[in-house]
Amino acid sequence: MAAPKRGRSASAQSKPGRSLALILIAIVALTGGMFLSGNKTPRLGIDLAGGTSITLKAKADQGSAVNKANMDTAVDIMNRRVNGLGVSEAEVQTQGTDNIIVNIPKGTNSKEAQQQVGTTAKLYFRPVLASEPSGGAAQSPSPSATPSGSSSPQPSTSPSASSSSSEKASSSSTASPTATATSQGRPVTDALKAGSTPTPSASASGSAKPSSTPSATPSASSSAGTAAAKLQAQYAALDCSKPAERAKVGGASKPGEPTVACGQIRKVWYKYVLGPAAVDGTEVKKAQAVFDTQGASGWQVQMTFSSSGAKKFADITGQLAKNQSPQNEFGIVLDGEVVSSPFVQGAITGGQAEISGSFTQQDAQSLANMLSYGALPLSFQEQSVTTVTAALGGQQLHAGLLAGAIGLALVVIYLVAYYRGLSIVAMASLLVSAILTYVIMSLLGPAIGFALNLPAVCGAIVAIGITADSFIVYFERIRDEIREGRSLRPAVERAWPRARRTILVSDFVSFLAAAVLFIVTVGKVQGFAFTLGLTTLLDVVVVFLFTKPLMTLLARRKFFANGHKWSGLDPKSLGAKPPLRRTRRPAGPATGSVDPKEA
Repeated sequence: MAAPKRGRSASAQSKPGRSLALILIAIVALTGGMFLSGNKTPRLGIDLAGGTSITLKAKADQGSAVNKANMDTAVDIMNRRVNGLGVSEAEVQTQGTDNIIVNIPKGTNSKEAQQQVGTTAKLYFRPVLASEPSGGAAQSPSPSATPSGSSSPQPSTSPSASSSSSEKASSSSTASPTATATSQGRPVTDALKAGSTPTPSASASGSAKPSSTPSATPSASSSAGTAAAKLQAQYAALDCSKPAERAKVGGASKPGEPTVACGQIRKVWYKYVLGPAAVDGTEVKKAQAVFDTQGASGWQVQMTFSSSGAKKFADITGQLAKNQSPQNEFGIVLDGEVVSSPFVQGAITGGQAEISGSFTQQDAQSLANMLSYGALPLSFQEQSVTTVTAALGGQQLHAGLLAGAIGLALVVIYLVAYYRGLSIVAMASLLVSAILTYVIMSLLGPAIGFALNLPAVCGAIVAIGITADSFIVYFERIRDEIREGRSLRPAVERAWPRARRTILVSDFVSFLAAAVLFIVTVGKVQGFAFTLGLTTLLDVVVVFLFTKPLMTLLARRKFFANGHKWSGLDPKSLGAKPPLRRTRRPAGPATGSVDPKEA
């Protein structure tokens, strides 16, 4: 039974090059992927690269109060919005009772995250009563304007609302035929007076359809007329090309009341008169951005409504389809701004709809992101926006790297002084571990949004000690075997099983601590835990695939095998016992016995 074991052991010892080739191929592949992806350095967090710090102050909203539960919900939603845009290392935390601090590092999508983080994302579907270009384009509409909604809806496998925005914004001077609503003054007023339902019942020509509801009292009629006239005057004076004007009308109305609003389509601002909200955005069950590969509508946002929302949406689209342009449109209003105004030609049933138009990929994903993660329970006002420079972070990074270099130098000095020639193995293993760590961190930036912050740098420095500890355990096991009188090659193989168990247990404890720390903490401390866990796993890979095979190869070299005094494995300096020799001596005759020759 002993011979087969020796055969397998000899076979394993004779092919350490396979493991070395494997780790070399892995390094080359990862490095090539790093250069091909264009990410040659790890992404840096806000404390090292700079970024933006935003202070938001909470305001009580209708039906909600500023309390701990609502603040925690808002922080959670903001975190998910930022992560949905691929911005990592962003910190969202409360300060006091009514403030939220958001730190967004520089990098891809950081500007979009800044725009979205405090957006309430209250969505309503409102019928359009009137619309026209606002600003310079509204004053000189083109005589040959294309009627809004004149094109056929985009084909779809499921009922969807096709946007008319592409027709509205064909040029900066293009206006729909309803652009004369402001000068005539009648269509808006008549539409508002037409009935008590949220569905517009006025035709495009401005004549209101008779309402079947009982006529209102004189005082109510007078009040409604005053409100309609006031809204008409506000609509006529509104210039959506001015940010100050847009800020006045954005989100100022209640869902059950008519309102005016602004919306930008292909860089052209439009102003709208909208009826009461017919469907609440909370009825949207799911939203996602998709690209229409079969049609020409480009990027779309597909929505799935809840059961109650599907019925409401079918009712409102069925009623709007009976009207003429623009009152066959419904405005999709997000935080008081019209993001799209699709027209309908029939009731959209089935609980699914598409928002299409002049969306870019970024616009579609941004809208779907906010709809998917829901509305904030509170309204927030931006108190301050501060740009954090990387100057201080650069100094901290320099200090951290200097500390790491000093620690590494001390480790190398210790290894050279105590282990001598074995220090070559240790330093080569540290170099391989450093290369793998750097390349993987560079690749994880675009892959999962990992950003290197100062605590993560500290985790990498701590990992130097963890990795060096694994080498020391193995070296000491080899020395123990040499002290027992064995030569180097058998000592290397016999020491490995014992050292392997110790290394795995030690690394398991370190990885478990890193995992627990990552789960129970937030913010920058997670960067320390993540880096510590990553480097611990790489330590196992390096020891198994590089350190052990390299030690096996060096054991065949005379410098190490003969125990040179600078090899670190000199039997005399280690106090080795004399080699165990099993010699058989001829046994002498027993007392009282007779020699056969003499017999």
